[in-house]
This record gives sequence, structure tokens and C-alpha cells, in this order.
Amino acid sequence: MKTMRKLIYGELLWAIGFVALAFLALFAFFDLIEELPALGQRSPFDPALEYGLWQALLYVALLLPSHLYELLPIAVLIGAVFGLVRLAQSSEFTILRTSGLGPGLALRQMLVLGMAFAALTFVLGDYVAPWSDRQAQQLKATFEGQIRLGQTGAWLKERGDQRQVSVNVAALEGPNELRGVRLFEFDASGRIARTLSAERATVVPERGLWQLHQVQLHQFDTQADPPRLLVQQLPSLDWPTGLSADMVSVALLRPDRMSAWGLYQYIEHLQANSQATQRYEIELWRKLFFPLSCVVMVVLALPFAYLHFRSKGLAAYVFVGVMLGLSFVLLSNMFVYIGNLLAWRPWLAAAAPALLYSVASLGAFGWLVLRR
Repeated sequence: MKTMRKLIYGELLWAIGFVALAFLALFAFFDLIEELPALGQRSPFDPALEYGLWQALLYVALLLPSHLYELLPIAVLIGAVFGLVRLAQSSEFTILRTSGLGPGLALRQMLVLGMAFAALTFVLGDYVAPWSDRQAQQLKATFEGQIRLGQTGAWLKERGDQRQVSVNVAALEGPNELRGVRLFEFDASGRIARTLSAERATVVPERGLWQLHQVQLHQFDTQADPPRLLVQQLPSLDWPTGLSADMVSVALLRPDRMSAWGLYQYIEHLQANSQATQRYEIELWRKLFFPLSCVVMVVLALPFAYLHFRSKGLAAYVFVGVMLGLSFVLLSNMFVYIGNLLAWRPWLAAAAPALLYSVASLGAFGWLVLRR
């Protein structure tokens, strides 16, 4: 049994590793091409710092864990199909079957391999990839000066007993520096009470406030008759808030790049402020179910070992594996958008593709192996 596992796992691990490295090399090449126009750019904080080739290579390397996390299930499928087809083509898998490797035992061996890759995928997606993405963004911020948070900036909301504040931040500068801050404060009846615009702000977490600089304050005086608008220019203003720089930096990462714990905390913040959480709940469940895709992929690849052929057909079966992997990714993304649009239960939108492919793979395995 030990020799049997060594033969199967050795062949599959080699094939999966080769496919994963090929994908990573391809994506790293594309990332490096995108960074070439930025070479020679100097940091606005320190003109002596120049964005050179080594910094570009470091930035590309920091993106690799995220790419590996996204590509690992496809690499597992393609590598497993390639390895099993090679074993079947050389009749080694047939010899293993005559030596006692029954369908149930083969399925258990593949499930063990799939669970190992599922654990690796979870570690990558929940710990390594979010950290490396943040480091990559900080590296870019050092040389670009600021990170724009999309065309409309990052929007957050904070609710208190007698007020509600909507916050808009245009860009980040460093870990605790914000640019283009706008605050819209509403009273208990939902009417706007005042607005503040600041060129920049410094987050002071130990004091629980933001230090706003170059502030323009618009105060609505509803007690006057008629009501009037008061405008003030202030060099600085302390704004007490529970919003941290990490809350703002959430906008830097797509929901699928955040850790499961970070998603959970952000969902709690949104729920506490009566904001929509459907998109983030789907991503949280998807984050939990995504590692199990590796298990689905190895089960989907197992029927290929029971196909009968000699010298031809290897490329065709690998191509089928590629198509299956791409269809799984497309279906997963499609269910996320459909679930968000139609307000499906988050766990259903996240788990449906894996469940469908699990049923299909087990059905193919039962028909091809047990019936035929």
C-alpha cells in the first residue's frame, strides 16, 4: 500500500507542481510587463528612492501568492488529469488495479490528496495572500505617493445615538494618512446637519480620532429663521470616530483577496451601520468553500484513469481537463454575480458550483467505473 501511494502521489504531485509553476511563470511575466512603464519613477516622499527593476520584481513576487491561490484548483485538476492519464497510458494504473487498487480505495487516495491541497489553499487564501497583497500595495504607495480607491473613492458609514456619518476617502498615503476626506453628518431625523471636506487626514487610533487638515466646514443652522448655511475654513480639526485605517484599507483589496476573519469583521461593521452585506457574505462563504474545490477537482480527474487507450489521446484529455477547470471558474464567478443580483442565500450562491461539479464527477465515476 505504501508503494502504491508513493507511485500515485509522486506522479500527481510532480504533474500538479509543474502546471502550477507554468501558470505562475505566465502570470508573473504579464505582471512584469505591466510594471515596465513605471521603471525609473521616484518616490515623492524621498527623491533618492527610485522604482527600479528589483522593486518591480519584488512587487511581482508579492502578487504570486494571490495568483497561486486562484489558480491552485485548476492546476490540481489539470495536473491530476495529466498524471492519471500518463499512468493509464503506460498501463501502470491497470497493474495497480490488478494488485488490489479498487474504485473505493482509489477514491479515498484521491480524497486524501485533495484535502491536502484544500488545506494549502486555505492557508494561502486566509493568511499568505492577504498579507502579501497589503505589502505589494504599500510598496506601490511608497513610489506612487498615494493609492486611489477607485473613481468614487471608499465609502464608509458610522452610526451613533444621535447622528449618522457617511465618510468618503479618495486615496491612501501610507498606513495612517488619508487624502480627499469628505464627511456628511446627519441628525436623528435623517436631515443633513453639516459637511466637512479636508485635503488630508491622519488616523490616530490610540486617541480614537482623525486629525483633519485644511478643513472646509459647512454647518446648517436650522434654528435661524430662515435657516442659513455657515461656512468656515479651519487649519485643523479633530474628528472622533471608531473607524480605523484598516477599515479604509479594506477598499484596497477585493473581497476575494481578504481573509475570512477580515471579511467577518467587515460584515459585522456593515450590519451595525445598516448597510448591505450580501456581496461580502457571499464572498465569505465562497472563501470557506473555495479550498474544497481542490477535492472536487481530484474527484473529477479520477475517471480519466479508467479510460482505455494506448499511445494517443493524451493532449485531448488534458485539453478536456483545462476546459473543465475554466468552466468551473466561470460558473463560480457567474453564481457570485447571480446570487448577489437575485439575493440568494449566501451559502447557496457560494456552494452551488462545487456541489454541481461534485455530483457530476461522482456520477461520471460511478457510471464509468462501477457500471462499465
